[in-house]
Amino acid sequence: MIRVLGLGDNVVDKYMHIMTMYPGGNALNFAVYAKLFGYEAGYMGNFGDDGEARHVYDTISALGLDVSRCRFWKGENGAAKVKLADGDRVFIGSNKGGVSLDHPLELTRLDMEYIAGYDMVHTSIFSYMEAQLPALKKAAAFLSMDFSNRASSEYLKETCPYIDCACISCGEDMAEEEIRDQISSIISYGCRSMVIATRGAKGAFVYVDGNIYQQSPCLVKAKDTMGAGDSFITCFLVSYLDGMKYAVDFPDGSGMWGITSGQEFKDLVIKTSLYKAAVYSSQNCQKDGSFGFGKKFEE
Repeated sequence: MIRVLGLGDNVVDKYMHIMTMYPGGNALNFAVYAKLFGYEAGYMGNFGDDGEARHVYDTISALGLDVSRCRFWKGENGAAKVKLADGDRVFIGSNKGGVSLDHPLELTRLDMEYIAGYDMVHTSIFSYMEAQLPALKKAAAFLSMDFSNRASSEYLKETCPYIDCACISCGEDMAEEEIRDQISSIISYGCRSMVIATRGAKGAFVYVDGNIYQQSPCLVKAKDTMGAGDSFITCFLVSYLDGMKYAVDFPDGSGMWGITSGQEFKDLVIKTSLYKAAVYSSQNCQKDGSFGFGKKFEE
């Protein structure tokens, strides 16, 4: 079974209409979802020293994530303000990552040795990890990065050469041709093998080694869409990478019954992983926050 590391941002999402905060953040969500799937998972990132930081740290520690390489700083933890509009989460403000804005992670040799022990590392545009990407490329067996819908062409050109998988949020209104153009651009910028383009209630496009797959959503009446894209990406990637360790071409003379080539199996793994991701993402939309664990707060 593969080991997964979330590297970078964590926040509390503060739901202002009910004065309740939930742990979240792209890199943290990735690690938590992988852990909830039953995989061994760790999280490395910055925490402040306020009640918000304590809530996130205590929650993920109780869930069993390895947090041994995290850093702690005096100041505010990352926090975002949120409201819900008919189940759809809407961000209305943030502190830009709190302490991470002034104290981005600086990875040491021991950090790199720790990172090399994982099969997959996931970070994000919100994690302030850009300066560390060249070193991460060498240490990480598979490196994915979520760009949300925030990345300029210049930013993508600077970061894509160091990653194996780029994740982008395209929104429901983006035309298919434009999505395919964005995928092509990201690959041309140097992303090594994969692009995941989520589009809310319209499903997703996924490029894998020259082929593009399209997955319909498993549509439900959402209670809260927070973490919908993160849960889709996590489920797809861990399912795909864990499945692909079995991909082989059968030796000559094995026969031709069933699936006998690594490429046939890869196609099956991709389609099955996309199906699982669509189902899990829909289930996650029935939870409060990214993965629950709400706590009341006061302004």
